[in-house]
Amino acid sequence: MSTELVIDVKSSEIAIALLENKQLVELNKEKRNLQFAVGDIYLAKVKRIMPGLNAAFINVGYDKDAFLHYLDLGPQFQTLNKFVKSSLERKWKAPAIPKFKIEPDIDKNGKITEVLKSGQLVLVQIAKEPISTKGPRLSSEISIAGRNLVLIPFSNKVSISQKIESADEKKRLKKLVESIKPKNYGVIVRTVAEGKKVAVLDSELIGLVRKWEYAFEKLTHGNVPKLVISELNRTSAVLRDILNGSFNHIFVNEHTVYNELKDYINTIAPEKEKIVKHFDSAKSIFDHYGVDKQIKSSFGKTVSFKNGAYLIIEHTEALHVIDVNSGNRSKLGENQESNALEVNLAAANEIARQLRLRDMGGIIVVDFIDMHSSENKYKVYEKIKEAMSSDRTKHNILPLSKFGLMQITRQRVRPELNIEIMEKCPTCKGSGETTPSVLFVDDIENHLNFIINEANYKKFTLKVHPYIAGYIKQGFFSRQLKWFFRFKKRIRIESVGSYQIFEFHFFDENGEILKD
Repeated sequence: MSTELVIDVKSSEIAIALLENKQLVELNKEKRNLQFAVGDIYLAKVKRIMPGLNAAFINVGYDKDAFLHYLDLGPQFQTLNKFVKSSLERKWKAPAIPKFKIEPDIDKNGKITEVLKSGQLVLVQIAKEPISTKGPRLSSEISIAGRNLVLIPFSNKVSISQKIESADEKKRLKKLVESIKPKNYGVIVRTVAEGKKVAVLDSELIGLVRKWEYAFEKLTHGNVPKLVISELNRTSAVLRDILNGSFNHIFVNEHTVYNELKDYINTIAPEKEKIVKHFDSAKSIFDHYGVDKQIKSSFGKTVSFKNGAYLIIEHTEALHVIDVNSGNRSKLGENQESNALEVNLAAANEIARQLRLRDMGGIIVVDFIDMHSSENKYKVYEKIKEAMSSDRTKHNILPLSKFGLMQITRQRVRPELNIEIMEKCPTCKGSGETTPSVLFVDDIENHLNFIINEANYKKFTLKVHPYIAGYIKQGFFSRQLKWFFRFKKRIRIESVGSYQIFEFHFFDENGEILKD
């Protein structure tokens, strides 16, 4: 299987598309000024205690107070709390964790009022980004993720990923990590660590411990809440979690991010450094690699997947509902059972892709086409388990019920990616009526006159639909040449396949859209 990453860097956001065998399976969009990402660690203040919920609302600097439940404090909360207090009160160096006295675990059935009070400073980690009207969800069981290992302060347990199947390899890794980890640090060994040598793991472990220690060297009471340890940006985090031997190319259209990615990959997988390619073209990188077209066909309420069969995907606050429809396939063949099985098996693959692509979380209910055979129902169940085996997000799948419904739960840590693919006509603005097409080019010329003669832009690009671009450039004495003589400036024309027929925009030399 070939795997490619296409990264579109814009001034306001970074979009990351993961392609497996040229098919879009994951799409991440990250605002460049994003705050409160999963994994970020904050020194925050308890706003108010809610005994009825056995939880507290915490001020981490977000508009809505964040939520911290008693069960998310972690067994070693008292030790963590004591360590933070000691770090804030110290005069010189922060206390060393290997020499720090570990307090007894808190009671699993305890009350929030026994460990927290209003105004108290606490160290918390973002477990879920703000979703809908809710603030971030927090945890005080701190962990710092690396490529091969996850460091857990104030724990001595070493855990090995269940996805590593070899018992001998599990035993080797556990023995190896136990021999190199400092006292009072726990470690989770990730799947990608399988087969890694001690030098690689030791180097990463030292780096994670140093990251934790450095955060507390300058920790003070001032400016609370404050970010103490930042998770990697989404691009690097995606690479850290999914980079493997099947990766063939990573394409990025911005030079600074290109250099950052090369440096980052050089630290986690030096042998993969050459797969990073700089896409140096004025053309849209997503358009060039076919990502835009796949986005248009993969999002929205209706998704076609095979020979006329399609999914209907509906979203509510409580859950997601997916309905499988055979479409015109119902007219093919005489055996309804085998036809339903074939459509359901194909739907299972598409559903697994849609869950990853849209990052749908919470409860998902799938209404498959009715089948009578228990054997066929089991085949569909096994198929969707197989299709979702590559999904890194925690999930649970139940067999089909007697009503033909399948229930899936999938961990939700950030808002679902929702891309509106239905476009409002840029000419009629949704009214259903347009100005005469013969006046369209005159409209462009009016904009050109403003941009050149009034706004005084020296360099810019006009982006239009390919048909319009062809019309403007057509012939020896083309419209483009006429504009050159009229405005005494060479007008750069670029065609964009995703534009509506009468849509056009002007962009400056930095790729920013010009407002007139």
